[in-house]
Amino acid sequence: MGRAFQNRKESMAKTAAAKTKVYSKYGREIYVCAKQGGTDPAGNLSLRGLIERAKKDQVPSHVIDKALDKANGVGGEDFSPARYEGFGPGNCMVIVDCLTDNPNRTFGEVRTCFNKTKCKLGTPGSVSHMFDHCAILAFQGSDEEAVLEALMEADVDVTDIENEEGQITVFAPHTEYAKTKQALLDAFGEIDFEVDEIQFVPQTTTPLEGDDVATFEKLLDALNDCDDVQNVFHSAELPQE
Repeated sequence: MGRAFQNRKESMAKTAAAKTKVYSKYGREIYVCAKQGGTDPAGNLSLRGLIERAKKDQVPSHVIDKALDKANGVGGEDFSPARYEGFGPGNCMVIVDCLTDNPNRTFGEVRTCFNKTKCKLGTPGSVSHMFDHCAILAFQGSDEEAVLEALMEADVDVTDIENEEGQITVFAPHTEYAKTKQALLDAFGEIDFEVDEIQFVPQTTTPLEGDDVATFEKLLDALNDCDDVQNVFHSAELPQE
């Protein structure tokens, strides 16, 4: 799979306003994950990974605790997932994952982002078939054969394993996320995962250059400014700085 999953641009929280957006997105995702699978991270590996990722992104504990408290309560917001697909500059492919309590509002905001950058919003399934929906777990290590053996013994359907510069990256179908992570923890004890996510990894990438780069950055910035947008996955390959 190469390093394609790293092509996705991560927005860095450089201002207080940007940090607030990051906190809000994590809080919403933790709330939904806890609602679906329970508020105990020991019994909800997806929640555990999400909380660990939030802490690495310096999300304060009170934001995490508030989301868990809300998930424990009755009522509260009723967020549902929404996914939009489209084409960016250079005909690169874009997937936008959202959590929303108002699908009409969210669709309108995402459509505006595409329209303002002269990009095209597609229909469901128009680009997702060109991505692999993967669980990705990366950690320090060098013995990929031991990792593969541990996963096979746990009957995990591994897609790929990479070993680069002292880091092992495991790719598995997104439906195998919890099983894969538990197998690694069982085999190797507590692991400090450097990557612990479910992502859409493009099967092919689209190199961008010239004005297309600036247009793509503008599209990403606009999408990341939408409160309901949780993740943006794409096939764009940007020039190395």
